[in-house]
Amino acid sequence: MSVELTERGDCAVITLNRPEALNALSFGVLRRLGEVFDELAETNARALIVTGAGTKAFCAGADIKELRDRDLKAQKRGAELGQAVFAKLDRLSMPSIAVINGFAFGGGLELALACTFRIATRNAKMGLPEIKLGLIPGYGGTQRLPRVVGEARALEIIMTGRSVAADEAEKIGLVHRLVDGDALEAGLAFASEFTSYSLPVLLFARGAVRRALDVPIHEGLEIEADLSTLAFQTKDAAEGTAAFEEKRKPRFSDE
Repeated sequence: MSVELTERGDCAVITLNRPEALNALSFGVLRRLGEVFDELAETNARALIVTGAGTKAFCAGADIKELRDRDLKAQKRGAELGQAVFAKLDRLSMPSIAVINGFAFGGGLELALACTFRIATRNAKMGLPEIKLGLIPGYGGTQRLPRVVGEARALEIIMTGRSVAADEAEKIGLVHRLVDGDALEAGLAFASEFTSYSLPVLLFARGAVRRALDVPIHEGLEIEADLSTLAFQTKDAAEGTAAFEEKRKPRFSDE
């Protein structure tokens, strides 16, 4: 199958498995990803890892041969499909980690940008090269990249279409960490740093930080106060504070 869903402990793992096509995103693969994200929304997984089969590519982007000779309505539907699928990933209650093992171009980088976190192997290269084809990103790249690296860097990366090497990607905040050795194991180790915490409270934290980029600071502070108050009402907050006082490890129940 071109999209594989497996379990590793308390993590779900999605593997794009089209190594002969550098794990490119055909429309069939996009639709299947959407189905898998719907399935994951009903599971008890505490984190999601997204990666690509092999060592050459995380995902080389859209399947270019499918983009040719399509009318305007078909092209618009294609962009809306990619955006809708990646929005499902963005909205999952569990945190997600893109493990970028090799190339992540075009739709592949847009997939990674829809994840909560991104880690990369040192041979990784990423970019949005659509401008070289007379196109612009259509699966969310023009919107998510500026939120990650800032407007100036995003404009430069998109309008030149250049590749960003792993070390630069870490420097500008496009990826959170560079990893050595087995990339999937590194992703699982990264996930273990937060999977023991309360999932509802992690979701509150994500929501508060994301709203910081969309509203004036006074509105953001109101949102933070509201979500902080909600966090205090959870059973996990009571457990966490009790565990602190009793000098023991908390046992969160996601309640």
